[in-house]
Amino acid sequence: MRRGILHEKDFKPQFSGHETFPLRYGWLKKVFDAVYELEKWGKKEETRELFLSEAAISKFGVGKNMVASMRHWATAAGIIVEDDDKHIVTTDLAKLLLSDDGLDPWLENPSSVWLMHWQIAAKSPKASYIWLFSHYNNSQFDRTTLVSLLIELCSEREEWRGVAEATLKRDVECLVRTYVNKPSKSESFTEDQIESPLAELNLIQSLNKNDTFQLRRGDHPSIGIGLFLFTLIDFWKRYSDEARTLSLESMTYEPCSPGRVLCLDEDAVAERLYEIEKFSSNVLTWSETAGLRQVIANKPLKKIKELDFLKLDYKNTNRRKAA
Repeated sequence: MRRGILHEKDFKPQFSGHETFPLRYGWLKKVFDAVYELEKWGKKEETRELFLSEAAISKFGVGKNMVASMRHWATAAGIIVEDDDKHIVTTDLAKLLLSDDGLDPWLENPSSVWLMHWQIAAKSPKASYIWLFSHYNNSQFDRTTLVSLLIELCSEREEWRGVAEATLKRDVECLVRTYVNKPSKSESFTEDQIESPLAELNLIQSLNKNDTFQLRRGDHPSIGIGLFLFTLIDFWKRYSDEARTLSLESMTYEPCSPGRVLCLDEDAVAERLYEIEKFSSNVLTWSETAGLRQVIANKPLKKIKELDFLKLDYKNTNRRKAA
């Protein structure tokens, strides 16, 4: 049986909208500030035209296509959403993270970047990203192979069959640029090679002069316990929201699970669970009884707020304020 968000009946894939631009530094904060300012001043109606008017070009300081890309990425990352009346509003997650007195307005903490990756590769309509991290079972790939496999995926769903190959090629190229540093023109590494904050995660490694790539599965020490617990509860609620137990196997191998999306192997996932009682204030318990390795929720999932776990990674963090 096909599992995961890609195979949900109401899932609507998105292979365009980025205008070929990867997520750039500062974009999410700029979009959040622009929308949140209108919200604070009761100008909700103006959010409908915020990214469409000519004034948007001067407001954001970029061209028309890049303005559209900024909106695209902010939506994919769960920073803004469109409500039923077509107003653009900021999310609770965005307010917690990106407001001027938020946890990390400038995404300086690694957990913030991991969080954006999670939002995009586990929860957004960006099908290419979800497919690569949650359904592709090999470690290496190239652009041509990935496009071919996405064409095959689209052919399986009648409502997806209209997606052009050229669109998929542009989407795959944008994906690569989002997660892989640009090739160096010299032997030494420079910051100019980093085009997107998601490239800092080193989830995809370039091989053979940028023609072949490898997913780096294993352990990633920069993943904080707060971020991990956030993804665990977030996945659990979508995977089986009534269940009070979740197996190590499910949280490692199921599509859109922490193990798949964060590229963690089973040992790396298990290692983060050994002290889960302490970090969750006994809300969660790790059990290895009778050969079953699983997490037990000590209260209903709907009463567990994953955003509270996220805050664990930002304690005693000095946050740089906007000038």
